[in-house]
Amino acid sequence: MYTLGVEVPTIREAQKLLEEGYKLFPGQWIRHLTNTGKAAELIAKQCGDLDPEVALVLGMLHDIGYRYGNTGIKHSLLGYNFAMDRGYTKLAQICLTHSFDCKDIKKSFANWEVCSSEEYEFIDNYIKNVEYDDYDRLIQLCDSLSLPIGYCLLEKRMIDVALRHGVKDGVVDKWKKVFENKEYFEKKMGMSLYDVLPGVIENTFEK
Repeated sequence: MYTLGVEVPTIREAQKLLEEGYKLFPGQWIRHLTNTGKAAELIAKQCGDLDPEVALVLGMLHDIGYRYGNTGIKHSLLGYNFAMDRGYTKLAQICLTHSFDCKDIKKSFANWEVCSSEEYEFIDNYIKNVEYDDYDRLIQLCDSLSLPIGYCLLEKRMIDVALRHGVKDGVVDKWKKVFENKEYFEKKMGMSLYDVLPGVIENTFEK
């Protein structure tokens, strides 16, 4: 469906962009991206109808907007613009959709003060009108599974995010959607997510 080097960067280009991003804004976000990409690749290999390399690259770059610094939810729009400027249309979509499991942006953890009213309206309209496919859902799921240290139970990751951003109205709906995505991909794979992701027990319980 999507071609490396066309709608999505090549693996080599993705690695180059991560290296560049780290130089611009060093931090653990790079490890989170690397782990998200690997999780997406591992899950895609078990699905049969997804390209593992495309999944890997989309996971590796979904937060590429952080190359501009700690910009909060605006990183999604910055990543979208960055990818669109380079013609990577599917990556651009992922940069926006990964933050919004629910197609109601008010149910995200976002602090919208970092965005102008025009930027907010653009994101709102985009998410309401875009059609999510399995790559959008996969990166949303893998984003929720991946800590900088590796993979953990979804519940731990959810608490980690809630402790950092607070619990806002609509968060339960967002969490329900995460578990819907989990069940969806487990049905496609015919196994538990945790059967294909390494280190879940160790990272969850810090053994």
